[in-house]
Amino acid sequence: MTNLIAPTLSDIRTAAKRIEGAVIRTPTLMSRTLSEIIGAEVWLKFENLQFTAAYKERGALNKLLQLTPEERARGVIAASAGNHAQAVAYHGKRLGIPVTIVMPLFTPTMKVTQTEGHGARVILFGDAVDDSFARARAMEAAESLVFVHAFDDPKVIAGQGTIALEMLEDAPDLDLLVIPIGGGGLISGVATAAKAIRPAIEVIGVEADLYPSMKNVVQGGKRAVGGDTLAEGIAVKEPGVLTRQIISALVDDIRLVAEKDIEHAVALLVAIEKTVVEGAGAAGLAAMLAEPERYKGRKVGTILCGGNIDTHLLANVLVRELVRSGRIARLRIALQDRPGALAAATRIFHECSVNILEVHHHRIFTHLPAKDTMIEVQCEARDEAGIARLIESLEAAQFTVERISFD
Repeated sequence: MTNLIAPTLSDIRTAAKRIEGAVIRTPTLMSRTLSEIIGAEVWLKFENLQFTAAYKERGALNKLLQLTPEERARGVIAASAGNHAQAVAYHGKRLGIPVTIVMPLFTPTMKVTQTEGHGARVILFGDAVDDSFARARAMEAAESLVFVHAFDDPKVIAGQGTIALEMLEDAPDLDLLVIPIGGGGLISGVATAAKAIRPAIEVIGVEADLYPSMKNVVQGGKRAVGGDTLAEGIAVKEPGVLTRQIISALVDDIRLVAEKDIEHAVALLVAIEKTVVEGAGAAGLAAMLAEPERYKGRKVGTILCGGNIDTHLLANVLVRELVRSGRIARLRIALQDRPGALAAATRIFHECSVNILEVHHHRIFTHLPAKDTMIEVQCEARDEAGIARLIESLEAAQFTVERISFD
């Protein structure tokens, strides 16, 4: 892999012509509300609107279209837990190319089903993508298949770089790009095109705080890598060899974002832009929200690079956002265990116009006297001030109240 040659702006422009009409030219739009929140002019590239809901189609298709007839007949293989798998499977089916995808055993059923729905043969193997990668490489040799790397391939990188061409056509005055980094294919292509068109443009990469693998390699860090992240699309332990060379040369900085900031960004995009974005796709916005002073007054573009998030997980993120904003709270209230005590407390909820969502009694596992009980109430108000008024009213009525937080 070390002898791979980085793509040029010419390669990226050729890739754009090659894939034109087969992928969606997604919009690049300025968000007025996010711009006000961050204090910058914020432009969003909606790659979550691709057919498979991710930018990966660009690089996969550019690679597949350059296979020889003999290679097409033999078929291709890839290792992926999500977006790359669906991109290769979808365009492979369109082009009549047999596709095999090796996915980790833990891959959500929805992603396996979607990949199979595009006609791919799916092999479940290993606990992590690294295991699947090794198995795919072994099958590549054993079955004479063509391996389609998710990021460390010049043709794949060139395909991803077509995003920058579109962004700078739609928003030519951008002076800063904030791009998620997993294996590095997206930012490598985008930085190559953007820096060639506008040498003064700044490019900042973003990794999940739990997966600082590229930052470690490029900037000489030794942070631990691993853990459960909402941004599983950029949760890569070993970044590309070619991509790290391109990033070292062209990317100005790499920032890390915490899980709470990624969650906040996903929720804001639903609330403000009415668009569903997965954790990896929201990483660029998360970086801006975490350090708004860094971007103040700039014309900033970021890529919503994917929208494949489990619906149940999205629901959890949205509810947790309501908790963080203060609209939903869980209160622990001490009561005397006698008739009317609960009614007296709930009457105050009614008077304060706070809705009760759940109530749980705790009589045994509590430090209160045996004649008392503890209730936990999950409730929702119009805003943080509503919850504060409720707690004040409960305490004024001689109830002992504790607010439970998960932060």
